[in-house]
Amino acid sequence: MATSEEPSLPEAPSAKFWNKMADRYSKSPVSNQVAYEKKLEITQSHLTPDLEVLELGCGTGTTALIHAPFVKHIRAVDISEKMLEIARDKAKQQNITNVTFDQAAIDTFNAPDQSYDIIMTHSVLHLLEDKEATIANIHKMLKPGGYFISSTVCLTGMMRFLQLIVPIGRLFGFMPLVKFFSAEHLEKSITNADFEIITSWEPKKSHSTFIVARK
Repeated sequence: MATSEEPSLPEAPSAKFWNKMADRYSKSPVSNQVAYEKKLEITQSHLTPDLEVLELGCGTGTTALIHAPFVKHIRAVDISEKMLEIARDKAKQQNITNVTFDQAAIDTFNAPDQSYDIIMTHSVLHLLEDKEATIANIHKMLKPGGYFISSTVCLTGMMRFLQLIVPIGRLFGFMPLVKFFSAEHLEKSITNADFEIITSWEPKKSHSTFIVARK
């Protein structure tokens, strides 16, 4: 199993925000259950019992725990220790032992090259200062032929008022960093990192784009 020598993290502004949001987030229903289940189905079509999987930005662990029975091991990482406490409780309640939850900042997380068969990021890339650097790092950590599976909110051309209020919200600590880009821009960022996009799907009435890309 791949390991990473991550130092203990100070509580960065993003960690503070998500720690405060953890309980509310864990109780929030999935916004589009049908789309979520389809994403799970597509992901599981690529899962086999011998795989080592990494999820960056696992939140309260729901997706990692759903996929756990189909793989060898999942390392699930999040910057919020409060989110991870909830995730560990879920794993204990469900008697799932092949998911390891670790605290780390996604944009500084590292592991040895070619450590993982699949790396997942869900509702994460638009929250990073430099998604291209993270995508490049994901490419390095994947084994040849491995899959990068992501669902990303693409807000360019939509919810224009957010572009005005996000800086104010960040200043007062009630909103996280949010980056605005299109689905086309996201796809280009992924292919520029030397991935081949296998699946790109945007559910109806959704601002998210679900992508399966192969190294």
